Amino acid sequence: MTSATNLDTDLTPFPDHTQLPDSDGTFVKNWQEHPQSILLTDSITPILQQLHLEGQYCIGQDLGIYWRLTDPPEKGAAAPDWFYVGNVPPLLDGLTRRSYVFWREHIAPLIVLEFVSSDGSEERDTTPWKGKFWIYEQVIRPPFYGIYEVNKASVEVYELIGGQYQLLAANERGHYPIPPLGVELGIRLGIYQNVELPWLRWWDLQGNLLLTGDERAAQERQRADRLAAQLRSLGIDPDA
Repeated sequence: MTSATNLDTDLTPFPDHTQLPDSDGTFVKNWQEHPQSILLTDSITPILQQLHLEGQYCIGQDLGIYWRLTDPPEKGAAAPDWFYVGNVPPLLDGLTRRSYVFWREHIAPLIVLEFVSSDGSEERDTTPWKGKFWIYEQVIRPPFYGIYEVNKASVEVYELIGGQYQLLAANERGHYPIPPLGVELGIRLGIYQNVELPWLRWWDLQGNLLLTGDERAAQERQRADRLAAQLRSLGIDPDA
C-alpha cells in the first residue's frame, strides 16, 4: 500500500479543535451506534481509570480525527464510531473536545472501532488518501483497528505490525486480546437498552465480562438478596 509522505504540514497556521467543524451534517446511520458506543465506554471506564490515575485519556464517539487540512475541512477528517487515546488531557484549555486534531496532539489512538452500517466496504477501503482502512493504516496508525458487523454478529480486529494491518485470529474464547489495555474484545448476545443484539463487549484477560454500571449495581442487589435469604433461613432478620 502507498505510504503517506505529505500531511500538508507546509500549510500554516493550522486550526485547532475549536476552529474545525465537528459534524459533516449527516445523520447517524443506524440506531445502534450510540448505545453501542455508550456500552463500550461505560464498561471499560474502571480499567481506564486504573491505567490513568490522573485521568489523562480521551474517548471519542463518532468524533472527527483531523489528519490533514482540506477545503472543506471535513474532508480531512476520519470519524471513527469509537476510539481511545491514552496520555492526553480529556479537556483542551478547559473546553470539551469538538474533534481530535492529529497534527496538534501527535498521539495516535490505541484502538479505533468502526460499526458497519452497510456492506463493510467503506470500513475496508484501501484507496490512498480516501479509504478509511488506508487512512488508519498509513496516517493515523492506531495499533488496533476493529470492524464490527452487528448483522453478522462478528468483529474483525487488525493489529499494526511492520507498518501494515494484520488480521488477528480469535483466542479460545472467540475474543481478541488488546494487551496494552489488559482486555479482550468480542461479541456477546444480550439485552442492552431494552434490545437484544450481538453487542460488542470487553472482557478481562481471564475471560470475565466487564460490566456496565447498571450491571454492577444489579449484581450487587442480587448478592444482597442472596445474603438476606440465607440469613432468613437461619432465623435472622436481615433488617434488624
